Amino acid sequence: MIVIMGAGGATGGATLRSLAALGAPTRALSRDPDRLAAALDDRTRARTTTVAADAADPESLHRAFRGAHQLFLTMANGPRQVQHELNAIEAAVACGVEHIVKVSAPAAEPDSPVAVSRGHHLIEERLRSLRITTTVLRPYAFMQKLLLLAPGIAAAGVVQGAMGQARCNYVDVRDIGEAAAEVLTRPELAGGDHPLTGGRAYSHPELTALLGELLGRPVRYLDLTPSELHAHLVTRAGMPDWLATHVVEIQQLAVVRKEVPDDSFVRLVGRSPRTLEDFLGEHLHHFR
Repeated sequence: MIVIMGAGGATGGATLRSLAALGAPTRALSRDPDRLAAALDDRTRARTTTVAADAADPESLHRAFRGAHQLFLTMANGPRQVQHELNAIEAAVACGVEHIVKVSAPAAEPDSPVAVSRGHHLIEERLRSLRITTTVLRPYAFMQKLLLLAPGIAAAGVVQGAMGQARCNYVDVRDIGEAAAEVLTRPELAGGDHPLTGGRAYSHPELTALLGELLGRPVRYLDLTPSELHAHLVTRAGMPDWLATHVVEIQQLAVVRKEVPDDSFVRLVGRSPRTLEDFLGEHLHHFR
């Protein structure tokens, strides 16, 4: 039995669908299991048991993990992420889970300039101290997050950022789900550390040029200072301060640390990852 923690999120949902396609039985945890079940497609729902659990309630986690052998752990970034993931890990180990697949960050280091990445490092340190098999997936920027840029592009043909000419790795969430399903269903792949990217990294000017070509009209990139981008995200996009800070930190990390594609996805899944061109073409109606 595979337990999915964070099943209502983009990565957890993609992993559920990929596991269902492989015929693997899963147990999806949610504070609102009926709502989660209603949101699943028919094939995924048929392979999934939805169970009530709250990452802030260790007792509910112990009940949810009984009889499970593997845990896929992916939780939304936030101020309580570290404690919630540690709660899940402790409960899973206490219930006899033998393999944990954790979705982490590309730069999960103790001195990372990205606060969320420092939190991932703390969680990974705890996992390394345990006598269980651990697999770490390190996806880069989700292609699906680019849809958040759609209103600004549709209204004004503008993308705002603070990356200059630095390139960013993008990966489709569906590919993350497929990679996760492989390591959860093929014992020979369990363990290890796997960065997940698309086949090419793009700068914001390259991204806007591609969007302009697909849309048939100009799209331009407006490069801001980090403080200007933070202010824009808080005042215009309505982001909470911690999330705006996280976005700025991620973009600045790409400036100081060059991002290049990795072949881990090909080695895990046996095919090339989805391309940014195909993703944007599939969702082009959002940007019109």
